[in-house]
Amino acid sequence: MHQREMVLPNGVTMPTLGLGTWFMGESAFSRKDEVAALSHGIALGMTLIDTAEMYANGGAESIVGEVIAGKRDKVFLVSKVLPGNASRKGVIASCERSLSRMKTDYVDLYLLHWRGSHPLEETFDAFRELLSAGKIRAFGVSNFDTADMQDVERVAGGQICVNQVLYNLASRGIEWDLLPWQRTHGIPVMAYSPLYQTRLLRSRDLQKIATDLSITPAQLALSWLLHQGVVPIPKSSNIARIEGNRKAWDIDLSAETCKKLDAAFPPPSGKMPLDIL
Repeated sequence: MHQREMVLPNGVTMPTLGLGTWFMGESAFSRKDEVAALSHGIALGMTLIDTAEMYANGGAESIVGEVIAGKRDKVFLVSKVLPGNASRKGVIASCERSLSRMKTDYVDLYLLHWRGSHPLEETFDAFRELLSAGKIRAFGVSNFDTADMQDVERVAGGQICVNQVLYNLASRGIEWDLLPWQRTHGIPVMAYSPLYQTRLLRSRDLQKIATDLSITPAQLALSWLLHQGVVPIPKSSNIARIEGNRKAWDIDLSAETCKKLDAAFPPPSGKMPLDIL
């Protein structure tokens, strides 16, 4: 059994398994299924929802707003500001627009989507302003490599609560230096595309190991991330798949299984550039 929650560096509690929304909100035809899937995930206890102003140009946040209506207090909401909007004034304006689309007065965790040209000092000053105003409860970054995180530490040491990066069995580069650095500094990693947008599920090796354990490849891949102390946020509009993903919380992996996964998906043997989809 994996722990269901973790405490962020600022003391805020966050669920350890969530629901992604990348590519949601792009089609009116899919909206009903997307709302139903996210609502079902919340009912199952997967109360972390990750979104961003970039996704469908606000369309995903609009879906989230519909989903959390009447149950905002049960949900841990993550959103992100685009780097082009990450000036001091731009961050505040972006956050207000996100709050309006999601029909809420606060976001639990607000991230800089990736590093851009605006100085980090400006961005984090705006984050602190939003924090003081109660518009956000915690802040962090996304797609930041080790050197970027070292810059962040100099500018906002102790205040960054999460770095969200691409991480899965087929993309393990962060294990060389970023993941150890974040563990040393007590900054959790959130993993987007934890199933490599389903590409990982086609792996014969993963399928065989999962079959031997009487679980699905997705459950194995997600449970492995939980085993690393990382927070996966798989996206699905399929209720059956969401039910399957939820069961990853209940799967313990033996040392033997982890060795098999290492053999099939070798950890990095040197520094690799940060993977971005």
